[in-house]
Amino acid sequence: MASSPVALSPAQAALWAARAALPLPADRHAVVAATANHIHRVVSVLRELDFGDTPPAAAYRAAEQETPDATV
Repeated sequence: MASSPVALSPAQAALWAARAALPLPADRHAVVAATANHIHRVVSVLRELDFGDTPPAAAYRAAEQETPDATV
């Protein structure tokens, strides 16, 4: 597993929100930081997946690969 960077602090969340011109009330700093850290953990796990020879989703053609079946 790759090393994870330092977690986003509530103060950093407030700073980044301000830089993005998104007003963030003081009572939301910790919640936003926790949410951002959770999303980062989930995405970092997804980045570690090895898809090998899996083609991109655009290569999938449902109509060509499914067999029509009239059974209800």
